[in-house]
Amino acid sequence: MENKKTLENLMAAFAGESQANRKYLAYAKKAEAEGKTNAAKLFRAAADAETLHAHKHFEVAGKIKSTAENLEDAVGGETYEYKSMYPEFLKAAEEEGHQEAIRTFTYALKAEEVHARLYEEALANLDSTEEVFYYLCPVCGNIEKAVPEKCFICGVPGEKFIKY
Repeated sequence: MENKKTLENLMAAFAGESQANRKYLAYAKKAEAEGKTNAAKLFRAAADAETLHAHKHFEVAGKIKSTAENLEDAVGGETYEYKSMYPEFLKAAEEEGHQEAIRTFTYALKAEEVHARLYEEALANLDSTEEVFYYLCPVCGNIEKAVPEKCFICGVPGEKFIKY
């Protein structure tokens, strides 16, 4: 794409819409917990709308490639997170004694390492026709290919995992 400013704007819009999606889902969860179902539904609808916007911006920016290229990109992103980003974040949280941040960064770091490995496996087996199921820990974000007895990262019981 030769329009550098437009590409920058598409990527900025993608980032903003993506963040709005996650923020609105968090707001919906809080509204539900407070019994505010109408607000929760509005937040969820708006989150889905923001996702539509983000996907279109990303597509128009030319960032969606072949599945193999997308898997390679995902491996790179997850690897950066567990090798560089989260260790730096953890260090700062430890220096400041922020226990909740230490826990959430530790969970994410360990889960991102698993994600990178799973993306590598998916890339290596890209042409396999055997169906694979994935199971998500709803507490720490760990992903397994079979339901564990308990999450090795946060200890949540396996029956709480979400099947994909």
